[in-house]
Amino acid sequence: MKNFELFLNHTGISIFYVKVGLGFLSSFLITFFSIPTIIKISKRKNLMDEPGVRSSHLRKIPNLGGIAMFYSIGICTSIFAYEIFDLYKFLFASLIILLYVGIMDDIVVMRAYKKLVAQIVVSAFIVIGSDVRIRNLFGIFGVYEIHYWVSVIFSIITFIILINAFNLIDGIDGLAGGYSLICSALFGISYFRLGAYNFPLVILSVVLIGSVLAFLYYNLSNYRATKIFMGDTGSMLLGFLLAFTCICFIDIFIDKQLVNVPRYHLKSAPVIAVAILILPIVDTLNVILVRFWNKKSPFEADKNHIHHKLLKLDLTHRRSSFYIISYYLFIIIITYYLRHINVNLLLFIVLALGFSGAYIPDIIYVSKNNKLKSNN
Repeated sequence: MKNFELFLNHTGISIFYVKVGLGFLSSFLITFFSIPTIIKISKRKNLMDEPGVRSSHLRKIPNLGGIAMFYSIGICTSIFAYEIFDLYKFLFASLIILLYVGIMDDIVVMRAYKKLVAQIVVSAFIVIGSDVRIRNLFGIFGVYEIHYWVSVIFSIITFIILINAFNLIDGIDGLAGGYSLICSALFGISYFRLGAYNFPLVILSVVLIGSVLAFLYYNLSNYRATKIFMGDTGSMLLGFLLAFTCICFIDIFIDKQLVNVPRYHLKSAPVIAVAILILPIVDTLNVILVRFWNKKSPFEADKNHIHHKLLKLDLTHRRSSFYIISYYLFIIIITYYLRHINVNLLLFIVLALGFSGAYIPDIIYVSKNNKLKSNN
């Protein structure tokens, strides 16, 4: 790869743009051509997702699409953004652990506490081992720089919440994948605008986009023979990597006095990160609050997720995913244009709009039923 970089420098071609193009194309193709084999093996060995309480599908569907995503991301990131594994030495080990836990859960269904232990381990690896953590809240609730161990605990909890949040929104076709696509694109653009030092993270984002796009081709397929889910393997992988890119994004705006590295300052950086990941955050918090309100266990399966509410309105999976992603993309746009206002006010606006989106389907459903009753 280094000889290839020297060759491109001599020809005057930017190595970064070549890496972006090849990273995207390679990631897309590896995932695209790996999934049919995974589908074939899944059907032959009966490694299928069975319809259950949380499920919104009626037939058995292969659920190991996350393996193909890991395969392409692991290969392409190692080749085109190898600097990431130098900077964050525990990253690849964390991905391997998540792959193992995800496959085990997709095949034999692991107990919740075992998954939680694994998530704590990988989060500790990346937070303590690679020092990827939330160090500063930029004045949110009057908090600025955070004490090291408070920062470590807070960051580990953040990783765990986001890993599980992406798992929870993966309930209908296209939602988790489509939203991951948006998040990766927004973080990638942000890293690109913030300078060359962040280019490896740009390439990681592009690799994620390529892999998820190829997965969505099969996930949104109308043909049962080619349909697949990402499973826990895919949702945990995406949740972890997007939590990683999110925290790295916040970290960019902290003055760590690194030599020859330009630093930036944007007080609303944590709120912008929350806005980008607003859907899984709001959906998870809302479901947990509803379960507590109904005096149920927060781990008990139900159909109170936003996508379940839209399905009650007789919308298809595709339309439900489109409406949800469009609404939460609207929140991100609003946040961007208001990014220079008071950080606490901005956080309030983001959360208010986020939770409103969780209850708009309920309002429509009640209004629809009242209209039917009045007509009868």
